[in-house]
Amino acid sequence: MYPSFARMAEQHQRCFFRHMSCTSNRRRASRSSFPVLDLPLQAVHRHVYEANLRNSATCHNKYTELRKKLTKGGGDNAIARHTQRNKKFLVRERLRLLLDDEDFLELSPLAGLGLPYGDIPSAGCLTGVGKINGLWCVFIANDATIKGGTAYPITVKKQLRAQEVAIQNRLPCVYLVDSGGAFLPLQSEIFPDKNQGGRTFYNEAIMSSMKIPQVSVVCGSCTAGGAYIPTMAEEAVMVHRIGTMFLGGPPLVKAATGEEVTPEDLGGARLHAEVSGCVDHFAWDEKEAFEYTRNIISTLNFTLPEEEDDEEKTKRKKEEEKPLYCSEELLGLAPRSYNHSLDVKMVISRLTDGSRFQEFKACFGTTLTTGFAKIHGHLVGIVANNGQLSYKSALKGSHFVQLCDQRDVPLLFLQNTAPSAALTLSSTQADMNSNCLKAQGSMMSAVACASVPKITVVIGGCHGADSYAMCGRSFDPNFLFVWPNARVSLTAAGHVGALLHRHTDQEERRNIEKELNRTLEEESSAFFSSGRLWDDGVILPQDTRRVVRDCLNIIQQQQYQLSTEKPRSPLLRI
Repeated sequence: MYPSFARMAEQHQRCFFRHMSCTSNRRRASRSSFPVLDLPLQAVHRHVYEANLRNSATCHNKYTELRKKLTKGGGDNAIARHTQRNKKFLVRERLRLLLDDEDFLELSPLAGLGLPYGDIPSAGCLTGVGKINGLWCVFIANDATIKGGTAYPITVKKQLRAQEVAIQNRLPCVYLVDSGGAFLPLQSEIFPDKNQGGRTFYNEAIMSSMKIPQVSVVCGSCTAGGAYIPTMAEEAVMVHRIGTMFLGGPPLVKAATGEEVTPEDLGGARLHAEVSGCVDHFAWDEKEAFEYTRNIISTLNFTLPEEEDDEEKTKRKKEEEKPLYCSEELLGLAPRSYNHSLDVKMVISRLTDGSRFQEFKACFGTTLTTGFAKIHGHLVGIVANNGQLSYKSALKGSHFVQLCDQRDVPLLFLQNTAPSAALTLSSTQADMNSNCLKAQGSMMSAVACASVPKITVVIGGCHGADSYAMCGRSFDPNFLFVWPNARVSLTAAGHVGALLHRHTDQEERRNIEKELNRTLEEESSAFFSSGRLWDDGVILPQDTRRVVRDCLNIIQQQQYQLSTEKPRSPLLRI
C-alpha cells in the first residue's frame, strides 16, 4: 500500500520541481482560448437529472448526519472532562490557534465510522493541510476526547496516510500530540506489521532525510510509543502541566518499584526542557505553544511569493473565469447508478474556468474523454470515463497520460467505471477482450509511471480493473476524493449473476446471488469506503472545483522550497 520511500523521494525530487519550476505566482496567466463546452441541461435529460437529484439529496442528508456526529467528538462527558478538569483546548480550537484561518483541507473526516470494533469518530485524530504563516503544512492532531486519545488500527492508518501526503507533496508536518498510546486489545492490528504503528517513526526519519520539516507540540499525554513522535521531530514544543512524555506512566513505576511519582516529575515539560533535553521549547500554556510553533514554521527554508494587496486580489477575481453553469447542477449530474450517467462533458463544463475544454482525440475512443482545461488558472489534463473503457479508449488514455507527463501537466481523473467487466460469449468477443486487456495494461503502466501530480475524483462507479487505469487508490494519486453517490467495489450490486458458476443448483445460486448483492450494496457505499480510509474524504459535488484548486495550490508549493538536496554525511571513524 505504501510505496518505497527511496523511490518516491528520487522520483518526486527529480520530476516535481521540473513540473512547477517555470511557473511564477506573480505572472498573470493568459486567458484560455480553449473552446467553450456549451452544454446546458436539455429536456431529454430531465428524468435522469431529477432521479440523480433525489439520490443526491438522500446522500447529502446522510453526509450531514455523519458530519454532525463528528462534531460531538467523544461525547459531552469526555468533552467536559477534557476542557474543565484537564484544562485543555479541544482539537479544533487548537487548529484555530495554529492555522492562519479555518479554510483548511481536512482529510478523511469520516474515517473510523462503521468499523467492526465500533465507531471511532474521525479515527481519533484530525488530519489535513492548512496554512501556517502562509505556508501549506500537513497537521496530525490527536483528539483526546475520543477514547482518551487511544490509537486504534484506523488511527494509525490515518496518520500514515497524512505522512504520505506530506512526503508526496513535500509539505512540512506538524504533530499535535495528545495520546494515551495503543488500544491493547487490538495490538495485533497496530504493532507488528510493516504498515502499522512503527511505520510512523520510520516515516519521520525518512521525511527528515528528505528535508521535509517536522514540528511536534506535546499538548497532552504522550505515552509509550507515542513518546517517539516528539523526540524524532526536528523541533518540539511542550506545554507546562498538561504535557507529559514517558514510556511508562506513574502507575507502571509504582507497580515496578513501589515508588509514587507525579506525572510532572516523571515526564513533565520542565523536566524535558531543563534536564533530558527531549524538547526544545517550554510553553507556559497552549496559546504560547502555538505561537512558538508558528514562529518555528516561519524559519523554514521557503521563499513564498509576495502577497497580493486588496486591489490586486479584486482585479484577479474579476479576471478569473468562472464556469458558465452553476456548480449546484452537479448534484443532478452525479449518477445514482451507471445507467443514470449523462455525458461527462457536462460535468467538466461545470468545473473548468469559463467551461472551456480543449479535447484530445475527440473522435477516437469516445468512451473516454481526455483534454486540457484550466481550474482556477491551473492547467490540468482531464481523463474522464464516458462509458466502458474499450480498446480504443484505453489506447487514447495511455497516449494522453504520457503526453501530460511529457509536458509536466498535472492530471485530474474523473472516475465513473462500468459496473462489471465485459463478458466473453464468443470467440470474436474473446479476441476483442484480449485486445482490450492489452490496451488497459498499457494505460495502467502509463498512469503508474507518470511522474506528474495526479488527483482522482470518483464521481460515480469505482469498479474492477478499469478503476486501476483511472488512477485508483492503489495507483498512488496525490489525492483521491469520492462524491457521496459514489460506489466502490469489485463489481456493482446487481451484476454478480454473470460471475457465478452456472452448474450450481438454481435455488442455491439465487440465494448466493441475493446475499452477494446485499453485501455489495452495503459495502460499496461512499461512506463505507471513507470509513475505512480507502479515499481522502467524501466531498460534495458542488465543492469539487474548490477542493481541486486547493490540491493544486498545495502541490505547487514545493517549488518555493529553496533547498531540497541532502548531501551525504561524511563517513566518520571513531
